[in-house]
Amino acid sequence: MAVPTSPEAGVAPRPGTARPERMLWRRRWPVWAPTAAALWGALYAAVEIAWAATHTTVQWKEHAAYAPGVQLSLAALAVLAGAACLATTRPLARAGRAAVATALIVALPLFAVGMSGLPLYFVTLVTLSGVESATGLAQVLLNTAGAALLLLVALSHRRRLRGDCPRCARPHTGADDGPLAHPAASRAPRRTRAAVYLLMCGLLPWAGVKTVWTLGGDVLGVSAEEWQQAISPDASGPTKAAAAVGIDITVLAALVGIFLLLGLLYAWGQVFPRWTLVLSGRRVPRLLPLVPAWLTGLPLALYGCVLTVMAPLIAVGVLPPFEPVAPFTATSQMTWMVEFGGLAFAGLGIGLIVAARSYGTRTHPVCHSALEPPYPTPAATATSSPAPPASF
Repeated sequence: MAVPTSPEAGVAPRPGTARPERMLWRRRWPVWAPTAAALWGALYAAVEIAWAATHTTVQWKEHAAYAPGVQLSLAALAVLAGAACLATTRPLARAGRAAVATALIVALPLFAVGMSGLPLYFVTLVTLSGVESATGLAQVLLNTAGAALLLLVALSHRRRLRGDCPRCARPHTGADDGPLAHPAASRAPRRTRAAVYLLMCGLLPWAGVKTVWTLGGDVLGVSAEEWQQAISPDASGPTKAAAAVGIDITVLAALVGIFLLLGLLYAWGQVFPRWTLVLSGRRVPRLLPLVPAWLTGLPLALYGCVLTVMAPLIAVGVLPPFEPVAPFTATSQMTWMVEFGGLAFAGLGIGLIVAARSYGTRTHPVCHSALEPPYPTPAATATSSPAPPASF
């Protein structure tokens, strides 16, 4: 089924339609992103200073909170990063460009690390388990917003320095806020698919252990009854309902991640398939899968890699062992479960990053101004390009 043409796909809108005006702000993101990043920096600094002054507990991991000194340092870095973003809108000398690059290189990874708790908060919200720390969630959301804005500014700034369009990364002389030309739907290369499938195998030990417990079996020296007793006091209604039919809620969340992975790898993630009914045949907005993939993949990969490395170091005595927590009664049980969790989180997180990078490259649109005239007409595009599949 052919993809319906739209103004965003490069077809001139019909007179009187308001759609292009509503979408103009999206096309001009290189213009407003630096200002938005500066406003975020001011807001972030104000919140951090207020929390530090009032000694508000802001959780960054279980039983650990940000120190006031750390909050003030983050506030100063946010202001510095916001100022650097504003500076990208002006012509800069070599020293200025170096200062801006240094600020972004330091700030972007730091705030990206600060959003590592996003997947855990997402799971607790979806399963109605309750938020352990409201200020901790607010901190993660502020870090996520900052990392996203800083990334947009860094991309547009780097493209301008190369002489390319800040939006589509292609050199052209025409407008950089006009309609976009989107490539035809395609699947990821074979090597990319093989790498993602291999990474997905990291979920098997962790998901297998959880499934055995929910089905009533014993594994790692822990019985299903002991596992249920450990999670039942804090379990939400959906969590208990899923466990009653042998499904662990975290395994169910991982299945959602696998679904997202498959959409990033295959053409049906670029064109809505037939089972989506009203949306069938329409082009999938590329940010719809990319945003959750990047926001989930980066913190999962970071967290999973840390756990994967920690467990062997604990096993050989380099790091102190974990204190057993119910239902575990031995350090070895905790170590194995940490390793399984690390493999699962790292596998899913890195898999999402690899698949998202491939998806972003395959779906990257370009400004019509970057195309050599004569521009392809909708009729020529429909006849020269194979129609993207609309189903599995």
